[in-house]
Amino acid sequence: MRTHALRVSAASPNLRVLSVLRVCSCLCMFFLAHSLRAQTPQHPWPIRAVIVTTFEIGADTGDAPGEFQLWVEREHLTESLPFPGGIHPIRANSAHTVLGIVSGTTLVNATASMMALGLDPRFDLSHAYILINGIAGVDPQIASIGSAAWASYVLNDVSRFIDPREAPADWPYGFFPVTAKAPNPPSIGPAPWFASNLHPLNAQLAAWAFAQTKDLPLGDDPQVAAFRAAFTDAPARRPPFVLMGDSFASDFFWHGRIMTQFARDWVRLYSGGKGTFAMTNMEDSGFLTAIERLAPMHRVDPARVLVLRTASNFSEPRPGDSPIDALNDHHIGTRLAVESAWLVGSTVLHKLLADWPATYAHIPGN
Repeated sequence: MRTHALRVSAASPNLRVLSVLRVCSCLCMFFLAHSLRAQTPQHPWPIRAVIVTTFEIGADTGDAPGEFQLWVEREHLTESLPFPGGIHPIRANSAHTVLGIVSGTTLVNATASMMALGLDPRFDLSHAYILINGIAGVDPQIASIGSAAWASYVLNDVSRFIDPREAPADWPYGFFPVTAKAPNPPSIGPAPWFASNLHPLNAQLAAWAFAQTKDLPLGDDPQVAAFRAAFTDAPARRPPFVLMGDSFASDFFWHGRIMTQFARDWVRLYSGGKGTFAMTNMEDSGFLTAIERLAPMHRVDPARVLVLRTASNFSEPRPGDSPIDALNDHHIGTRLAVESAWLVGSTVLHKLLADWPATYAHIPGN
C-alpha cells in the first residue's frame, strides 16, 4: 500500500498539495480555537458595578486628580488590568466586583471603549450597574459650578448645519434637525436610521439616585464663589447642589450664550418637552449608543445605567466676558467637580452594593 500511495502522490501532485493544505487548515483552526478558549475564562468575574470616567490628568494615584483618580484611591481599585480595545488600563477592587475605566474623551472614544468593555470575555456585566460620570459645562439658568446632575435623558446632536453668516437673518443659530428645514421647529419627524438623538435612561433609577443624594453637602471654593457671584441667574449663584438635569453630548466643544440656547431648545425638542438641558459634554451619547448595541447581546442591562455629570464651568460666559476668553480661561471648577462626582456617585454606589442580593434581583426605584 505504501508503493501505491507513492505512485498516486507522484502521479497527482495536485492531490498532494491539496492534502497539505487541508492539514494546514485543520492545524490553523485547532490553534485558533485553542487560543480563543485560552482568552475566554471559564468563570468571568461577576461584576456588580462599573465606574466610567473619560480622562485622567496624570497618574491614577498621588497627583492632581482628573475624573478617575479619586475613584481609584477612595474605592480601593488596587488591581490594574490590561484593556484591549481601550486607551487606559482597567482598575478593579480586590474582590473583583467593581471595575473602573477611563474611556478617552469625545464620542468616538466613548463608544469604542464601552463596546470593548462590554464584549470583554473576562467580565460578566449582565447585572452590573454602570455609573457614567464626568465633569461638564453647566447651564447657568439651571445650576452652579460644582453642582451634580442626575440625568433622565442623554441627547446627541446629529444635525444639519449652515454657517450663520450664510443663514437667513432671523435664524437664532445654524444647527437644525435632519428632518427639518430650519432651527427649532415645533416638532420633529421620524428619526432617520442614522440620527438617534434621544437616549432615555431608567427614570425611576435616576430618581432613586437623586433621592439618596439630594441633601448631600457638596464642597465649595472661595475663588469659585466669587466667580459665580457675577452671574445674574439665581441657580448660577448658589453653592453647589444636587439636581435632576439632562445631558447633551456633542463632538463640538462649544461655548456661549447662543449655543447654550441651542442646547436648551434641542433637549426640549428631542425629549418632547420632558427633558431639561443641564450639562454639556462630549461622551454620554457615545456611551449610550454602545450600551444600546450591547443590550440585545445580553452583555449589559441598560436599565442599570446611571449618568451623573458635575459642573467644572458654565456653558456661557459671565456678564462682561467674551465667549472665547471664557472658553479658554474660566475652567476653575475642575477640582470641585471631581470631588462632587465622587461624593455623589459613591453614595449611590455604596447603597447599591450594600445589599447586593436585593439590588442584583431588583433595580431600586422600579
